[in-house]
Amino acid sequence: MSALVLSLAFVGGFVIMSLELLGGRVLAPYFGSSIHVWGSIITVFMASLALGYLAGGRWSLRSPSLAKFAGLFLVGAGLLYPLVYFSEAAMEWIFHTFEDPRYGSLAASMVLFVLPTAMLGMISPYAVRLLVRTTEESGNIAGRLYFVSTAGSALGTLGTSFYFVLWWEINTILTMLTAALVLAGATALVVARTRT
Repeated sequence: MSALVLSLAFVGGFVIMSLELLGGRVLAPYFGSSIHVWGSIITVFMASLALGYLAGGRWSLRSPSLAKFAGLFLVGAGLLYPLVYFSEAAMEWIFHTFEDPRYGSLAASMVLFVLPTAMLGMISPYAVRLLVRTTEESGNIAGRLYFVSTAGSALGTLGTSFYFVLWWEINTILTMLTAALVLAGATALVVARTRT
């Protein structure tokens, strides 16, 4: 199970950073790509991840299981995919509501990205709980898991910025990220059921 949980953490890290970079592309037509736009995006992602880490840690105390871990990916996919259909309408409304682009970009980042990012942030602490068996190994396991998750984030950053945005439209990439989360969650569910 260790290899599976680490692989899933890799996918979570990949999707988080890919989504964050896509956030800049989503906001750019309305608010540009200035430092305050990126400041808004980064702030919202950091705050959302912080909430996700806290919630994931608490959720992991309640009879942790691989099936519940799978649910994090599936719910994350369910929160991410609506961006394909509703992000443009949300951006239009926010753009016409906020005169100051600083606060407009902050509001847009919050509306679009808080929920999926917070849900994806729950993955790492929950994964730690699934892998830790003794307190003596907790530091080593947490280090390995955050290494794998951060490696996924690095690859998601590079892949999105160097290739994905050149090959596909934003909605296509969002759909692919959603599919990756669904596949990860479904894989975990299948393994969980075979183990019971």
